Amino acid sequence: MSAATGNGRGDQARTTPLRVDAQRNLEHVLRAAREVFGELGYGAPMEDVARRARVGVGTVYRRFPSKDVLVRRIAEEETSRLTDQARAALGQEDEPWSALSRFLRTSVASGAGRLLPPQVLRVGVADDVVLDEARVPQQRMQPGAGELRLVPEQSAAVTAHPADDAGAAALLDVVGQLVERARAAGELRADVSVSDVLLVIATAAPSLPDAAQQAAASARLLDILLEGLRSRPQA
Repeated sequence: MSAATGNGRGDQARTTPLRVDAQRNLEHVLRAAREVFGELGYGAPMEDVARRARVGVGTVYRRFPSKDVLVRRIAEEETSRLTDQARAALGQEDEPWSALSRFLRTSVASGAGRLLPPQVLRVGVADDVVLDEARVPQQRMQPGAGELRLVPEQSAAVTAHPADDAGAAALLDVVGQLVERARAAGELRADVSVSDVLLVIATAAPSLPDAAQQAAASARLLDILLEGLRSRPQA
């Protein structure tokens, strides 16, 4: 009886550190993936993620059997975070422009632009303009609506899944509400669409080696972009 109990405790002592190590490795991999994909785009190789996490690439693949699975995990978390930020701005700011600008500032400050999901950022500014798909893939705007529709991702780094589309659709919906409120109040240029707002988030999040310089550059660039979005009284 006592021997069995002792063996049980010994087994627990041996297995518990493994579970702790596995959880720690997962956190390291996810943090490293956010940093690497944020700096290099979703086209960055898994080896770079493993190197940044200071684990073997086999450890990464044990948790994420393919790069697609890891990318979808990061994109899903980022979509959820952005959606929560947009909902918070929508619910806590009475003034339409304040709500929109709060969402943009919060998103840029959190570095969201470097990890926006590819199926959301496939934005076509014009039919003959193609953006760098590793950083900001292309998506078409609905004719006349000035809004976004989801387009299946063609990049080998990302495979579209229904759950991804559902999360992206939720994000586009709540950002669309922010845009419509500001436009209806006459505070947002009439030609500004949801896609423009998402591009602002992506554009205003430069990746610089110095954190203070990065924050200052992001804030300055966002101020300029917000001025470009805002409606001006007719002379």
